[in-house]
Amino acid sequence: MNNQQRNDLITLMTQSCDGDGVHATPIAGLQLIRTSHPTMPMPVAYTPSLCLVVQGEKQTLVEDKLYRYGAGEYLVVSINLPVNGQVTQAEPQKPYLSLKIDIDFTIVSDLIAHGVIQSSPETADDSGAFVEQADDELTDVFVRLMRLINTPDSIAFLSPLYLREFHYRLLNTPKGAVFVKMAMPNHKLYLIAQALRVLKDDLAQSFRVEDLAQIAGMSASSFHHLFKEVTGMSPLQYHKRLRLLEARRLMLTGELDAASAAFQVGYLSPSQFSREYRRYFGTPPRQSIAALQPMG
Repeated sequence: MNNQQRNDLITLMTQSCDGDGVHATPIAGLQLIRTSHPTMPMPVAYTPSLCLVVQGEKQTLVEDKLYRYGAGEYLVVSINLPVNGQVTQAEPQKPYLSLKIDIDFTIVSDLIAHGVIQSSPETADDSGAFVEQADDELTDVFVRLMRLINTPDSIAFLSPLYLREFHYRLLNTPKGAVFVKMAMPNHKLYLIAQALRVLKDDLAQSFRVEDLAQIAGMSASSFHHLFKEVTGMSPLQYHKRLRLLEARRLMLTGELDAASAAFQVGYLSPSQFSREYRRYFGTPPRQSIAALQPMG
């Protein structure tokens, strides 16, 4: 990211963000994030995506691995991943600004099938997250996407082209080749991704490591080792955190109370749910939700 690109993005994002928060855009899969103050660490579930910081700094903790990234750098998450995110540098006159774009595996598979990916899968490690410096070519796609917001009549035609180019640019970075691995049916990352999908799609179901290993076609010990290498946590920790994050979402949206949310995500004991919720989020369910809900 060069200085002109950074200044252009700051101007365009300032025009599109009418305050702090996560802002949807008319471009599918693109969100804008703005905050005027540093934040406390917040447990969240990231989906496969790229987050480019334009101004300010942020850090993301994946179990015991800390990723720090600032202006001109981006965090890529290649799988569904429970993390702790925290904006560390922001002020009213110079707010934290970032763009988040979803990874579309349909586009990834299509690009691979057309043989346009030059990066080798061997250049990428097997971690589920990484930080990288944004080059001018990748940043230029974001600038054009942001400018497109000001010409709504062009979005339907041009945004699919720009989003396809975004995936092309990302996949041709050395670390972006991790997505090539994930699209190879016999690759271990592809197999782990299938197991992660099973866990996410049926949170209330209890799984043994042996069950998940069978889905991935591995021994239990090999599966456990690779799962931890990719996600930074054990299968049990991963599943538990997804459950707690989903329960918090259900309570925060007002759909369910704490006991109902606990049963919805597979807990048989509300007291166990409360203990584990407090251990993960730092406060009991009711207090946690009250603190997150807006005043009104």
